[in-house]
Amino acid sequence: MKKIILLFILFVSTFSYAQTTGSIVGKLIDKEYNNEPLAFANILIKGTTKGTTSDIDGLYGFENLTPGTYTLVFSFVGYETQEINAQVVAGKVTEINVPMGASAASLDEVVITTTTKRESETALLLEQKKAVEIKQSIGAEELSRKGVSDAAGAVSKISGISKQEGSSNVYVRGLGDRYLNTTLNGLSLPSNNVNKKNIDLNLFSTDIIENVSVSKAYSSKFYGDFSAGNVDIKSKDYTGNGFLELTAGSGFNTNAIGKNFVRSEGTGFFGYYGRYAHNPFAIILSHGIDPVDAGTPININYGGSAGKSFNFKNDSKLSLFLTGSFENGYEYRKGSAVDYTLTEKKAFDAAEEYEYSTNSTVMGSAIYRIDDKNKLKFTSLFINNSSDVVGYFGIDGTGRSRDAQQDTQKGFYQMNVQFDQTQMTINQLEGSHTSGKFDVDWGVGYNLVHSKQPDRKRITLENYQYALDNDPNTNPTFYNNVDYDNQRYFQNITDEEINSRLNLAYNLSDQVKINFGYDGKHKTRDFNNIRYGYQIVDTKYPVTDVTNFNDIFSLDNLRINPNDNTGIYQIKVFNPIPGLNNVNRPGLPENTYKGVLNVYAGYANAEIKAGDKWLFVPGIRFENIEQNISYDVINLGNKGVDAVNTTSTIFLPSLNIKYAINDDQNLRFTASQTVSLPEFKEAAPFVYENVSSSIGGNPDILGATGANLVNINNTAYSKIYNIDLKYEWFFSKSELLSISAFTKQIKDPINLVVGADATGTQRYFRTGDKANIYGVELEIRKNLITTDDDDAKLSIGFNGTYMKTTQNLYDQIVGTRFNLSFNKSKDKLQGASPFLLNADIQYAPVFNNYKPTGTLVFSYFADRIDALGSGDLGNIVEKGVPTLDFVWKNNLLKNKLEINLSAKNLLNPTIKYVRQATIGDVVVTSANGKGISNYKRGMDVGLQLKYKF
Repeated sequence: MKKIILLFILFVSTFSYAQTTGSIVGKLIDKEYNNEPLAFANILIKGTTKGTTSDIDGLYGFENLTPGTYTLVFSFVGYETQEINAQVVAGKVTEINVPMGASAASLDEVVITTTTKRESETALLLEQKKAVEIKQSIGAEELSRKGVSDAAGAVSKISGISKQEGSSNVYVRGLGDRYLNTTLNGLSLPSNNVNKKNIDLNLFSTDIIENVSVSKAYSSKFYGDFSAGNVDIKSKDYTGNGFLELTAGSGFNTNAIGKNFVRSEGTGFFGYYGRYAHNPFAIILSHGIDPVDAGTPININYGGSAGKSFNFKNDSKLSLFLTGSFENGYEYRKGSAVDYTLTEKKAFDAAEEYEYSTNSTVMGSAIYRIDDKNKLKFTSLFINNSSDVVGYFGIDGTGRSRDAQQDTQKGFYQMNVQFDQTQMTINQLEGSHTSGKFDVDWGVGYNLVHSKQPDRKRITLENYQYALDNDPNTNPTFYNNVDYDNQRYFQNITDEEINSRLNLAYNLSDQVKINFGYDGKHKTRDFNNIRYGYQIVDTKYPVTDVTNFNDIFSLDNLRINPNDNTGIYQIKVFNPIPGLNNVNRPGLPENTYKGVLNVYAGYANAEIKAGDKWLFVPGIRFENIEQNISYDVINLGNKGVDAVNTTSTIFLPSLNIKYAINDDQNLRFTASQTVSLPEFKEAAPFVYENVSSSIGGNPDILGATGANLVNINNTAYSKIYNIDLKYEWFFSKSELLSISAFTKQIKDPINLVVGADATGTQRYFRTGDKANIYGVELEIRKNLITTDDDDAKLSIGFNGTYMKTTQNLYDQIVGTRFNLSFNKSKDKLQGASPFLLNADIQYAPVFNNYKPTGTLVFSYFADRIDALGSGDLGNIVEKGVPTLDFVWKNNLLKNKLEINLSAKNLLNPTIKYVRQATIGDVVVTSANGKGISNYKRGMDVGLQLKYKF
């Protein structure tokens, strides 16, 4: 009875107190981002120590306030601080909703003010928590902390994702380039490489990246060509009053430093080649072969960013942002280059490559905020990327070739001088509009890519061991089995794409939102190459100086008259101009192909909330796909001129379910059907020949019919069924625990297969009826020691993925152009690592005003199949690689000066590819990697200075 009386007195007292106090509640909205909720803003009652922060929905509140007038102070970094008077009335709730905009006063200290929260790890975790689909992101803040310099390195820090060492290939859940899509601001991007579907992510430096997100689970807003995921790069923008930032840095690679670096003749320091307009035949006649000095191998980088905003009447604003950067790098590799099928075809136990690379980037954006409900944005991006590689193969005199004429067991040697340049222009116009219950979001883009390989030079010698002795009477000679063993090669690719997106959202109620959308793109590729061979007419001509081929292949030594016995060589072309001879005359392209891809899509989905816990997003997508490949190639004889045309209509259902266990925990489930489309390079039968590998396409993967075909399906795409289940717990604003399970089934999968024939050419085939993938992912972000402000002093991050893959293999494949057989019925999926791991540890102590940050970043992927072997031929396997990087960041002068030190690839592991053979593993070269295998990259040490005005 006493307890009942006590509870009654307490209830009456509380009720009476509530009637004598009041409260203030409200919502903060972000004017710079279409009135989205502004989370983690500070609200303080002026003159007191009482304060709070807005939650993930922008909501805040003060309870039990004595009646009277209060001054509330609203602040958020980079936004204008506002003071608002509020009257508190006993027993009532005062509601104050505040729109927050960019600050003029704080811009001296914040560079990209309106993107601060969208670059931060905390903000991206919040976005991940609220997202409709399963998505993970990494922002500029984390990229800087981990010393990541480009988008390829960025995505490799996300769970379930790995990057192939020696290239920019990215694997998501064990699925490689052909199963990925890449977008910039939600609009598709073209490829810059004839052997890839996606653009090289290392072209996008972190100077232009606000964040990179990877959506691993499908929703109807994505193109149906969605298998492993969609990588979206969000470019930086700016909406403040003005800023200027300059950066400069330098560094070196421990392998490269001290080496006498060389590069192609005719290329410049900034990665440009100035002879594109010239006829290749004229270039051969007027320019030599030998590489030239590349300068001291010291890496440099510099750049700058600037922004300015202009305010107009009616709350409209124009914001401009410009950023540009240049960086170069030197890398020296020493290893082996081996072409091994059932027998050894070509082997260089000692080979070396000197690579000089550059990347120049300029990006500008203009945002015009018409008012709080309408905004336009224009983005223009130009990238110039180059790679200049000089390779020497068989430098110890023991190079072997079964086709050699002098000695098959020693003395075979090749020099390969190769420059690749990609110039890319991307233009995008986007808009977002709100009217009543309708929200409209749209975008159009135009992409133009010129990817060129001008004047590749390849020289082949025999008896190279004589160049290493001191006997002037013994010298190497030219290998001249065919006219193109010594050659000049020119290749051009032009990709052009127009794309668009449109989404109309109808907010039927607080519980139901319906989206209708359209996506479309028209993509074309034009490819051509021409090759000129040096026919050595003086077959016994001694090469007395292997560093000076210019004197040999001079005009004085050209045999102009075939009946004349003078001269050392003649120039041959495979495809002569009609009416002209193929000797010492210009020619026509040797191989050409043209690809066209049209995709027209419509979709609809609904976001349905059931109470406060459930969110259901059913969706359906319709796509009409047209693909065309027409080609004229030399390696197929009479079948080398042809065209393949396909048209497909597909319906793709999807379902995303989110269950909010509480405010901090979500359970997600997704199921969908998607497709995988062949890429141009997979279908075009042109063969690209490296020094010790070759790769080509196969038109049969677009479908074929015929009485003599075996296991060739008349299908132009692979069907994919996807299921994901994920649990995520956001136990603080910067901490996370998530566990995922996923499975996929791929019908009619495509694999890269090494042919069990004399050439060993790798091609693409539909190798079986299905492939299955099963996997689990774990991610943890935890603060071990925090400051009084709950900021991390010592924190760790970990994500790991375990996968099991299996696919059925046909016993034989008989196609219209290529045949294949397997001596096994099952294998793992190409490109799939059974285990992936990324981990980091960060220490950020505070010494008064000095706040340095040190971060160790570790990554590892286990062995994976690089290319399937056919017949009795074993697979090519990429051996697992661990990497360890250290980054030390220092902010000085009130965060105006930044001094950063990095040391990357500290473990310096061996990069190796092996062929699984009956005699054991044989080290070979990969068509997907560098020109050599079994090498170490060396450690990269760098220092960077950044100053903010």
